[in-house]
Amino acid sequence: MSFEQQWLEYDYNPFVLFNSKGKIISLNSEAQFLLGSASTNELFELATTYAKISFGFKTTFLELEFGRYKFFALTIGYENENEIGIKLYQVPSFKLDKPKPIGELSNIYTLVDLCISTNSINSTIKYIKEFDPTIPEIVINTNNFIKLVNKIYSCFSENEEVYTKIFYRVGEHIKFEDKKYSIFSVEVKANNINKLKCDELEVLVASTSFYVDIQKKITINIPMITA
Repeated sequence: MSFEQQWLEYDYNPFVLFNSKGKIISLNSEAQFLLGSASTNELFELATTYAKISFGFKTTFLELEFGRYKFFALTIGYENENEIGIKLYQVPSFKLDKPKPIGELSNIYTLVDLCISTNSINSTIKYIKEFDPTIPEIVINTNNFIKLVNKIYSCFSENEEVYTKIFYRVGEHIKFEDKKYSIFSVEVKANNINKLKCDELEVLVASTSFYVDIQKKITINIPMITA
C-alpha cells in the first residue's frame, strides 16, 4: 500500500468506489463500519444523485444520518462511466465542552501497549494493533488514561479478537485558549461488547477530561498538545 493509499485507508471519513452497476470496487476502513448502518444501494444512489452531469468532482453540503453516523457534506467524483467514488464527511461525534487537558508529556503507544500487556495476563483475548506511527508525544494525564483504557478493555469478553487502532483525524481540530490543536483517536472494537461494563465505563468517563464515544466501537478522541 502506497503512502497516498494509506492516507485514504486511515481517513476518518468513509470513502467508497463503485463500478457502473453499483458494486463496490474498494472502500476504506471507516466505510466498512458505515456499511453496518447504511446499505450499498443507499450509498450508490447518493453517488449517482449528487454527481456532476459531466465528468469531474462535486462537493455538496447536506445533512445525512445513518444510525450513529452523521455527515455534513459529500464529494462525488468520476472520470469515466465505469467507476464513481463517494466520500462522506463526518460531523465530530464528541462534545467540545471539557477543559484543556493537563498532565505530562507521554508516548501514547507506550501507554496503550502497557494496558494491553496488563490485560493479556491470564486472558484468552487476542489483541490486534493498528497504529499510525506519526502521533508525537502529547500532554496527557497518564494515570487517568491508563484507568480509562483498562476499563475499555474490560468491556470485551474472553476468546474475542480486540482491535486497537491509533490514528490521526484528518482535518479535525479543537481550540483551547484561542489556540488550535489537531486531534487523534484511540479506537477499540470487537464483535461483542458487554453493555453493563459500558455503563460502568460511562460513569468513569464522566469524571475525566477525555472525549469518549461509546457505540459499537469505543473511541477516545485526544487533542495533540505537545507542550
